[in-house]
Amino acid sequence: MDPSKVKVPPMKDLSSETITENTILINSQGPDVRLKYVMERLVSHIHDFARETRLSTKEWMAAIEFLTAVGQICSDVRQEFILLSDILGLSLLVDSIDHPKPPASTEGSVLGPFHSHEAEVMSNGDTMAHDPNGDPCLVVCSVKDVAGNPIEGVKIDIWETDSSGHYDVQYADRKGPDGRCVMKSDKEGIFWYKAIKPVPYPIPHDGPVGKLLEKLHRHPWRPSHMHFMFEKPGYDHLITALYLRGDPYETSDAVFGVKDSLVVDLHEIDEEMAKKYDVKPGSLLLKHNFVLVTDKEVNDLRDRKSKEALAALGRKVKILNGLPVPDVD
Repeated sequence: MDPSKVKVPPMKDLSSETITENTILINSQGPDVRLKYVMERLVSHIHDFARETRLSTKEWMAAIEFLTAVGQICSDVRQEFILLSDILGLSLLVDSIDHPKPPASTEGSVLGPFHSHEAEVMSNGDTMAHDPNGDPCLVVCSVKDVAGNPIEGVKIDIWETDSSGHYDVQYADRKGPDGRCVMKSDKEGIFWYKAIKPVPYPIPHDGPVGKLLEKLHRHPWRPSHMHFMFEKPGYDHLITALYLRGDPYETSDAVFGVKDSLVVDLHEIDEEMAKKYDVKPGSLLLKHNFVLVTDKEVNDLRDRKSKEALAALGRKVKILNGLPVPDVD
């Protein structure tokens, strides 16, 4: 920005004691009150972090080099920054804050780095996964509101790995999308498709995030799961997943995605269901009812929780465009 058009407050006598207030002051000249608030809290916390840890120049440079490496390995099909956010627990925290759920509704989980917009649109009964080595699994689900009414026309993104624990986008020679699809719920709120049994797999650990996990003596494994994303105007955007009960990594997910309400059992298909869905008797069945919440319900709940949380910290705020800002009136 042209310096002649910016009114910069004078800074002087900068030291470890005065740098924080000066940084906040010079960052507070713009008109965006939410940006000012976010930057004020960011600078305060990151400066306090440096003071509390007595951060060394060597450690600071190591962090700069680490973040540089995270950015350099990112691509159209690999998002290392999302992976970093995931393993720090930040992804789940942000989703829980921004998309709070009332009782009896489906909780959110992490998006992960392998969602793609290349998925084919499929109809009920179509086959989503074509891996011949996977265990066939029929998935029958419903989408309802908190009152139990079916919701028609919900767009549902679904994705999972193959039987070796790799997503389609991880293969350089792939011919097209597989193990993923986009569906719409029918008038009864139902959607069903043919997939394979989810398997556990390690998150990509050949990059900087993997090296960090190794230094922390943490494993990179995720429990068996299948991803879902629900969208319909008027309803809160839901990103979630279903996790298989009894998986060896159910209680140590590398990206903190598992919640008790999202852990499910697999069943065997009986003769009657096999005929109804044209699958083999004895094959696997995953059934689940997803419950969506309206935008208004979530917005009201988020606003209330924001005010309560910040009041507990002694901060007086008001809600502007759905986000808290200081209430200085």
